[in-house]
Amino acid sequence: MSQSKKARLDRFVSQTLYERDPAHPVSKKQVRLMLAQGRIQVDGKPADSISQPIDFFSRIELDGERLQDNRPLYLMLHKPVGVVTAVTDDEHKTVIDLIEHPDKDQLHHVGRLDLNTSGLLLLTNDGDWSTALTLPDKEVEKCYEVQLARPVNDDYVQAFAEGIWFGYEGVMTRPARLDILDDHHARVWLTEGRYHQVKRMFGHFRNEVVKLHRSSLGSLQLDPALEPGQWRELTLDELDQLKASGVRHSAYLNP
Repeated sequence: MSQSKKARLDRFVSQTLYERDPAHPVSKKQVRLMLAQGRIQVDGKPADSISQPIDFFSRIELDGERLQDNRPLYLMLHKPVGVVTAVTDDEHKTVIDLIEHPDKDQLHHVGRLDLNTSGLLLLTNDGDWSTALTLPDKEVEKCYEVQLARPVNDDYVQAFAEGIWFGYEGVMTRPARLDILDDHHARVWLTEGRYHQVKRMFGHFRNEVVKLHRSSLGSLQLDPALEPGQWRELTLDELDQLKASGVRHSAYLNP
């Protein structure tokens, strides 16, 4: 089942039982009888309709046996340079390869960091949550620490604030904040995530990004205790801080 889309209860039960025992398929009519007999429960309560909508985190039981019981997962990873943001890759180690968790096969990354970009990356099995975090309209700020090949000046600050034209897509970037830390170091805040956006914005000035590191996303700061390649689950407090910004989570389901 999709990790964000809803499905009908009868279709889920029928498909799940078929996958477990293809030699004995169960029809929707049989599922209807099971429901009438009170044999199916959804989130601890008797199912009320064969068309009852369920999702990836609905707890489904038949005669006390769990057919589905997925716990929402929200992880923070300190992504190292040289690791690709992907689920699988034939050439490079992926961010999923760094995770040691029994349900790691459910995870997907929230947005992406380039191969040579390090820092805060989130992973989850909650599709609605990841979609909300990456929608530009949510205006969830991402902060990047940047090292540059050439000196940076106040012209960059104004250009970033006004937006920079990306001719390939035919779009103007959203206004971004730029703080100059010293001649070759800056800090950038974005509310969107276009392809190689930070590098291309500095490329507008023919200035190469030598090093790029994401330090925060919304209210979340990269945990300084995490070494590159290490990860941990987000706390409820961290999730609720993002929820206050309009990014809802499912962490209270199926405790």
